[in-house]
Amino acid sequence: MKKYQIIYADPPWRYSGGKGKNSKAWGNSLSSYKCMKLEEICSLPISEISDKDCSLFLWTTFPMLKAGMEVLERWGFKYKTTAFVWVKKYKNNKDYCGMGYWTRSGAELCLLGIKGKPMRICPNVRQIITHIVEKHSHKPQEVRERIFQLMGGLPRIELFARQKTEGWDVWGNEVESDIELA
Repeated sequence: MKKYQIIYADPPWRYSGGKGKNSKAWGNSLSSYKCMKLEEICSLPISEISDKDCSLFLWTTFPMLKAGMEVLERWGFKYKTTAFVWVKKYKNNKDYCGMGYWTRSGAELCLLGIKGKPMRICPNVRQIITHIVEKHSHKPQEVRERIFQLMGGLPRIELFARQKTEGWDVWGNEVESDIELA
């Protein structure tokens, strides 16, 4: 099986805990795509596709931060930092006001984990990305560009991809996958 030195993943987290008028905050993703339980995500055989020197860029939301850390570790990676913080904006450039059980969300995190000794090639890649919110769960293309700038043109794959991106292999149930996984 092909090995990758960069893995970019946006798992379809299954939320729980919403009650009453706040239940939409937890159920929105269920209506947009098939969600997975934490154990299903953790059980994916990522070790089979990750090279000995590999970096993982893993999207998570604040309510799923602990789960994101667990996925990172169970996939064989050591947490290093938050690679990116996406500060969301509306098309009119006003701050985005999303759902949330306690506070209204306006940002998402992309965690960075490593295994082995991957090499950063550019020290000037910034963490904060301010970008408009598009289709549900759609991440800014700028993130892929910054990953490329940070790590270079190494073999890379996007897991849970929703579209094909030039230069990236993809795997997911909404695209024609380049690999078999599971």
